[in-house]
Amino acid sequence: MSNLLDQLKSMTTVVSDTGDINSIKAYKPTDATTNPSLIAAAANKPEYAAIVDGVLQKAREANPGASDEDVAKAAFKSLAVAFGLKILEIVPGRVSTEVDARLSFDTEGSLAAARDIIKQYNAAGIGNERVLIKLASTWEGIKAAEILETEGIHCNMTLLFGLHQAVACAEAKVTLISPFVGRILDWYKKNEPTRNNDGANDPGVESVTEIYHYYKKFGYKTVVMGASFRSSSEIIELAGCDLLTISPQFLQELQTTEGKLERKLDPETSKKDSIEKISVDKATFDKMHAENKMANDKLQEGIDGFSKALVDLEGMLAKRLAELPKPEPVGAK
Repeated sequence: MSNLLDQLKSMTTVVSDTGDINSIKAYKPTDATTNPSLIAAAANKPEYAAIVDGVLQKAREANPGASDEDVAKAAFKSLAVAFGLKILEIVPGRVSTEVDARLSFDTEGSLAAARDIIKQYNAAGIGNERVLIKLASTWEGIKAAEILETEGIHCNMTLLFGLHQAVACAEAKVTLISPFVGRILDWYKKNEPTRNNDGANDPGVESVTEIYHYYKKFGYKTVVMGASFRSSSEIIELAGCDLLTISPQFLQELQTTEGKLERKLDPETSKKDSIEKISVDKATFDKMHAENKMANDKLQEGIDGFSKALVDLEGMLAKRLAELPKPEPVGAK
């Protein structure tokens, strides 16, 4: 009998949720996804120092006279792309690269950042089909994604916690959404401590299952990638989902566990679901979001967390930049 990871790969596209290139090599996922926290964790490892230092030196050369802090801010996107390029040497599919979370409520700013990221990949010889731009599932982020998709720039909508966000993304014809299973569970454990969260009752599992059924019943092309897991049991309950992005810890657990993996999500089953179709404009989105306290709380918390992680990463890069030898002034001998 094969291990659970191999069986999962037969029914779901497995994505590695890490910036650690060595972990990606070990578990052979189809795709990989990163965020500022994961990039920071990887950037702090000695084996990736050459990547970090190379990006910082180029950023310094491109911004002569700028402070270390300003150069570090300019370097973040290039560092994310640099890790993305290394990841694409390993995975056969796509890498997700995140737009600055501080732009989550800024459609025009998100568009500019996304276009710059894809321009860097293109300059390195990577086509748009191998990159997903990650944006927060705010109304403004979804509108930015809708425009980007018409330009052939594919999007991965993150920080997604409710059906209203999922429907808005599907109607915007985005490529992929990433509902956050574990963060939904976190909220319910804190706010409804007596709730039964076992197995299929896990509220994050319930949310992804509802979204998956909705998409398949109504024929949306947008695909669902469950994310942010707290246990391998959540992954097992979502076997059959279009994609699942999984941390190295759970990839290892699945790879070393033998047993029969049952498919839980299937498009044919979804077509029989009794869920009703809804249409989401901005007024409906805002109303549903306000009424969903969990989604409201976790979206803002996620934006704040990703923004802080980016600030911390920029601080780390500025400190590292200060340790690098400065170029000689022009004309110096």
